[in-house]
Amino acid sequence: MRKAIAIFSVLCLALIVVAIGHARQAKASPPATATLDLGGGQSVTIDYSSPRAKGRTIFGGLVPYGKVWRAGANAATTFVNTVDVTVGSANVPAGHYTLFALPEQNKWTLIISKKTGEWGIPYPGDSEDLARVDMKVSKLSSPVEDFTISFDKTAKGGILNMEWENTRASVPIAKK
Repeated sequence: MRKAIAIFSVLCLALIVVAIGHARQAKASPPATATLDLGGGQSVTIDYSSPRAKGRTIFGGLVPYGKVWRAGANAATTFVNTVDVTVGSANVPAGHYTLFALPEQNKWTLIISKKTGEWGIPYPGDSEDLARVDMKVSKLSSPVEDFTISFDKTAKGGILNMEWENTRASVPIAKK
């Protein structure tokens, strides 16, 4: 009987340790959503995981310049548009896509991939790209701890912003 209680206790302790580990991991890069309302029930929605800087050098460090990045953490960042839009200069038919980014010091490229359902890495390759569009890069006046994707509403649609550390990358989105 003591042996059964000891085994049961060890199993319970192991389950508690695993649950705490999963809870910590989930909090490290929690899920987030950004939605651009285009009117008439039409929208663009981006679902992503928001990693934290935690004092690290992000761009040019954790996220190397010149390498494709999954634009978030954990599962791939999804882009769902319920209506045809232009993203920068690219036509994007209504649908489901995956977003990646190619950060450089003074320029970023947003990659809209036709392949969906991946965990986030590895990048499926340029043969799966629907479009690549230039993003405007600017420095922020104060650091951003949590990677954030947001939209600023405009008369024609909005501006997609990606912010983290001291960097903002932006590209316009408009309904066609």
